[in-house]
Amino acid sequence: MRRILFFDVRDNEEEALRACCRANGTKCGNECKCQLFAERLDDKTVLTDEMKQANVLSCFTFSRVGADVLKKFPDLKLIALRSVGFNHVDIDYCKSNNIEVVNSIGYGNVTVAEFAFGLILDVIRKVTHSYMNLRDEHPNKDSYMGFELKGKNIGIIGTGAIGGEAVRIAHGFGMNVLAYDIFPKEELVQKYGVKYIPLDELLKNSDIISLHTPLTEDNFHLINEEKIKLMKSTAVLVNTARGELIDTKALYAALSENKIFGAGLDVLEAENILTQPDSVLDFDYLTNDYIRQTLVNERLLKLPNAVVTPHIAYNSKEAHERILDITMKNINSFFEGKILNSVIKH
Repeated sequence: MRRILFFDVRDNEEEALRACCRANGTKCGNECKCQLFAERLDDKTVLTDEMKQANVLSCFTFSRVGADVLKKFPDLKLIALRSVGFNHVDIDYCKSNNIEVVNSIGYGNVTVAEFAFGLILDVIRKVTHSYMNLRDEHPNKDSYMGFELKGKNIGIIGTGAIGGEAVRIAHGFGMNVLAYDIFPKEELVQKYGVKYIPLDELLKNSDIISLHTPLTEDNFHLINEEKIKLMKSTAVLVNTARGELIDTKALYAALSENKIFGAGLDVLEAENILTQPDSVLDFDYLTNDYIRQTLVNERLLKLPNAVVTPHIAYNSKEAHERILDITMKNINSFFEGKILNSVIKH
């Protein structure tokens, strides 16, 4: 009997997940038992003896899968993430205990890149700001001056799958694309005229800066106080990648003092309290640093030159369909002896 546990299951996913289980040959029944849970998986999850026998866990980024959680599953062989990011899983523990970890890479390339440009347009044309003023019966057309994208320099940090889509969209707007990546893509240079340059040069010369790089130990606070000082006073910073790429305290200071034009943020450091209000009850999770960061986030939300959304860049109908399809293919392939989309360096 193969046992698969799905956590973080939303209402609109349940029926599709059960259908995927059947359609993709996992044969939910005598050979495979799938269990679906709306709750996230963490150290407070109540597990039955049957659940502890799971061979496969599948979750989204809301779960917190540390060593203390993984130790409860002695028969675990695979973690099939319904996300690209995997920093919510203890990868070192998985390596040491022969647990494979795979992700759903590629599901949101177009979805996230399009959302990034939604944030860009919102910030530079002050869409949300003007709407809120109009709603509150205080419109002031003189304060909504924006600028066009055509002919402007966009600096794209990270030109992988999502960043590559952002390049394509930027080219369609008639923008000049500057890029920074430790692995330049020659095809982007040839097709869209991308110019790869050092990070500091990109920050100095870009009108728009959009982050599309994964979070690693090396790029924590990639955008910090010193890097922000390099930016134009008219620059816009957009982040749909990971909140920890930006030092939020430094960004808040720059925005509140109008050192840069604005920011569009779908992710924040310590974003859980804003995006998952129940997290405020998790006192073990609320360290002093976390609380201080949350207070900065709350102040950031009140700035007129910042547009902040609750980590929804991935959230489109098409992306969800791809997540489920990729996840089930990952699981099926694992049972067939083939590993797809591993995040572990073997």
